[in-house]
Amino acid sequence: MFQRVLICTDFSDGLHRLRHFVSSLALTGMKQIVFLHAVPLSERGIIPQVDSEKIEQAQTRFAEAVGESPTDVEVKIEVQSGKAVDTILKVSQTYRSQLIILGSQSRSLLTEKLVGSTMANLSRRTPIPLLVLRPQLICAYTSEELILRCQHLFRSLLLPYNGTQEADYLVQQVKQLAQQQSGRYLQQCKLCWVLEDTGRREIPRKILPQQAGQTLSQIKADLEGINLQVEIEVREGYSVTEVLEAAAMDDISAIAVSSGTIGKLQEWLVSSFTAELLRFSWYPVLFFPSQRG
Repeated sequence: MFQRVLICTDFSDGLHRLRHFVSSLALTGMKQIVFLHAVPLSERGIIPQVDSEKIEQAQTRFAEAVGESPTDVEVKIEVQSGKAVDTILKVSQTYRSQLIILGSQSRSLLTEKLVGSTMANLSRRTPIPLLVLRPQLICAYTSEELILRCQHLFRSLLLPYNGTQEADYLVQQVKQLAQQQSGRYLQQCKLCWVLEDTGRREIPRKILPQQAGQTLSQIKADLEGINLQVEIEVREGYSVTEVLEAAAMDDISAIAVSSGTIGKLQEWLVSSFTAELLRFSWYPVLFFPSQRG
């Protein structure tokens, strides 16, 4: 799966707790884990400056969390000053990270448009997959629960599918991960096609349930050819609600999605499925930035 991972934390998201669970994270195939905290520039003067005091505080906080790590896992601590997104991009390039893990507070669409989103900004500027974790859950997990969660981050993925180019891209990304993994970190996935219910008889569906099922069956056969356990399901209703229901009923580790509109003009005009899922999902979301412009 992902051998070089960057974990970003602002200390309010709970992700710094993962420093105690490196041994469990190693069971997902991680070989290098970098913990990053970006300290905003101090604006107490006319010219923004490096906030040495906060940098020192962050380094001390990380030092208190340092424990013994597996000898085959390289653990690095980075505390740097600057804008969060710029710092994340710089550090990810330095360490050639294959995955960026970050927290995402639940927020309204209006709030996100006004203040922006680290995840949305990152998705526009990097091809690296992002694993978005809900801070409330990470903070609420006991140590015993976090051990299990960290061990099985990618064991079972739910893939929302709707026949679009981005949905096919998502399937190919997951297939590639499964083919490249050195162990059985990703064991199974579920393909879920939700047919939106218009509620109006005069507007026929473009895709019938039988057609959706046939398409999913073809994808299932392809993925099973690379030793994945695959289930398929066709649902009807509101996409976000049905996908979250499917995740709840099938013991899913994370929901995998892709989008080319997160943080772009289209997203400001019409909220996408992926954006809504990121706002409302309590499940980890594995996001693959679309390669389309």
